[in-house]
Amino acid sequence: MSAADSRVRRPPTADERTTLVAFLGWHRETLRVKCAGLTAAQLADRVLSPSGLSLLGLVRHAAETERFWFRTVMAGEPFEGLYAGDGAFDVARADERTVDEAWAAWRREVEFGERFVDEARDLDVAGDEPGEGPVSLRWVLMHLLEEYARHNGHADLLRERLDGVVGL
Repeated sequence: MSAADSRVRRPPTADERTTLVAFLGWHRETLRVKCAGLTAAQLADRVLSPSGLSLLGLVRHAAETERFWFRTVMAGEPFEGLYAGDGAFDVARADERTVDEAWAAWRREVEFGERFVDEARDLDVAGDEPGEGPVSLRWVLMHLLEEYARHNGHADLLRERLDGVVGL
């Protein structure tokens, strides 16, 4: 692991809750590590895709996703998106302020999610996904693991294309 890599080792033997939380934390931190040391222009660069996929867009999407699942679905707060429409990915002209705001939003939403999980009596606590119905905290944690794993694959490719950095 490099100096910028502050990921905590995932426990090889632990209960279900500890394991899920550790893996989600590791994937959250992986996104941060993949973006470490890049400029705003690099983070906003659409090196692979005309669709607008960028590392900064992934950070903003992760913040929005955390917000939706923990605040809206699990905590029952009204949905208030951070970015209009698909605005999470609209970062073509990003500057340092845009980057700082994205990371601040992401940290705020991750902290909310972590507090929610810490305070939940168990993984069977249910929330209500708009238009779909009840989902358990267990399901939300697994879904977020799926989201981060998929997008961290995108982040791997974007980072390698930007400056040749590979690996976790």
